[in-house]
Parts: sequence; C-alpha cells; structure tokens
Amino acid sequence: MGCGSALPTRHHNPSSQIIDIRGKLFMIDCGEGTQTQIRRSRINFSKLYAVFITHLHGDHVLGLIGMISTFGLQGRTAPLHVYAPVAYEQLLQMQLDMFCSTLGYEVIFHPVNTSLQQVIYEDRSLTVETVPLHHRMPCSGFIFREKPGQRHIKPEMLDFYNIPRSQIDNLRMGMDWTSPEGEVIPNSRLTTDPDPVRAYAYCSDTRYMPTLKDKLQGVTTLYHEATYCEDMKDKAVKYLHSTAREAAMTAREAKVKKLIIGHFSQRYIDETPLLKEAQAVFENTVLADENKEFEV
Repeated sequence: MGCGSALPTRHHNPSSQIIDIRGKLFMIDCGEGTQTQIRRSRINFSKLYAVFITHLHGDHVLGLIGMISTFGLQGRTAPLHVYAPVAYEQLLQMQLDMFCSTLGYEVIFHPVNTSLQQVIYEDRSLTVETVPLHHRMPCSGFIFREKPGQRHIKPEMLDFYNIPRSQIDNLRMGMDWTSPEGEVIPNSRLTTDPDPVRAYAYCSDTRYMPTLKDKLQGVTTLYHEATYCEDMKDKAVKYLHSTAREAAMTAREAKVKKLIIGHFSQRYIDETPLLKEAQAVFENTVLADENKEFEV
C-alpha cells in the first residue's frame, strides 16, 4: 500500500502492506493514505483481521484512525485487532474516544514488547512473531510463518491396498496403515511430503544489525528497508536506517530466497541505484512499489 519513507511523494505513500494468507488479511503498518490505496487495490475491507504496527513514527501509524473510522461507516461488526508498542494504547484510546465513539465494532489492542522475539499471534495455519529492530524509538519487525501442512495422499495407493476413505485424515497426519491381514504399510508409501513451509519477514525501520540473520532463520521472503544508497550512509547512521547494500547483506546472511526493498527516501525519483546496489550483493532483489503483489 506504501513503500516510501517519512515524506509522501507523488509516487510513494508512507509504509503499509497487506498480507493475504488463504483469504485472511493482515496489515503491517498504516501510514497516511493507506485506506485510499486499499480502494485502488480493490481489496475487501471486511476481510482485514488485524493490524500490526512496527513503531510510533507517523509514517507508520497516522492512517490507522481514519481507516478505523471508515470501517465503522461501512457497517463493520467483526472486531479489529491492533498489535502495537505498549505506548500506543493510550493514544489510540484517546483517538477512538474523540473520533470513533459510535463504532459498531470492537477495536482490541494487544501490547507488543519490542525488545523480545516472541509469538504474538497464532491460529491453525499461522504464527506471527516479533523481531526486535534498532531504530530511534522502540521498533519491532514481524515474521509471518506458515505452519506445516498435512501430507498429500497418493490416490492410486489407496486403491491398490483397498484402504477405506475414512482413513484419509489419519494418513495425512502421518500414520501407517495396517491391513486386515496385519500387514503394516508405511505412510511414506501412501503419501508424499507436505508443501514446503513459507515465511515472510518485514523489517522496517532499522539500522543494519549483524545479528538479525539469526532471527530470520527459515524466512522465505524478506522485506527490508533500504532508505539510502551507500553514498548517503552517514544519514543512514544518523537516523538509524539501512542502505540498500546493508539490506542485501542481511538477506544474504539470513539465506532467504527473495529480498524486497522499500522505505525509499524521497531523494530518489528513480530507485534503480538502490536496486543495483542491493543486487550486487544479493541477486534476487526486487523493488517494492504501490499496489504491487508478491507471491511468497
């Protein structure tokens, strides 16, 4: 929804992304203009289950109260869960009391300890885990990890061994089959491995962290801020941001499969220098862009 940095430009909105996991939607950050971008994307507002806020800089959170208000005007009834640093709870409540006192649904706040790496959300198919980052204020990235799926049935083997269809769930969970004659048929002969587990990590805003690679083990696709090129590293150090090269170093060290870079400084009308700098270190790097979709 937005991949710019602090100042909105004609091309980039402030930070926001939507993660679609089998039709269930989760938002990371909610900068100004996010709800307009959602309309342009033709995403169904009602399917948004939760919002995860990394930190309390305006370009990551100022669009949230407007979106909450819009949900109320549209007649939302399902609760909206907000995961954010502890300090945001009081401000959010003040905004709700001032602008959204007649909402027809509940906004449920979940305080996030940005200093810990821990699972803060879990359902049958997914966990969301925090990742402490190094920024000018308490900040946390998030890892969305898919849980292992079930094994895949080989239909021809069911027919060959005359296995009742009632046993399919047991086979998917890895159990062997014992025939009426007492023969044990190993599960590996009847099924194939489940699909590979996917994981998506969002790391913005942060200075380069040599230890971050250890926290990103098993991540398939990494989104990492790349606010500046190396020729402006002094600003990256001053404002606790990362260069494109440093984002690529993190991707390489963490052994992810794909790197998406974003949070571009308004100084870059063309982000090609950022892309080339990152690709020189980690080849499978792509640029984030508004309304662009990526398959994890």
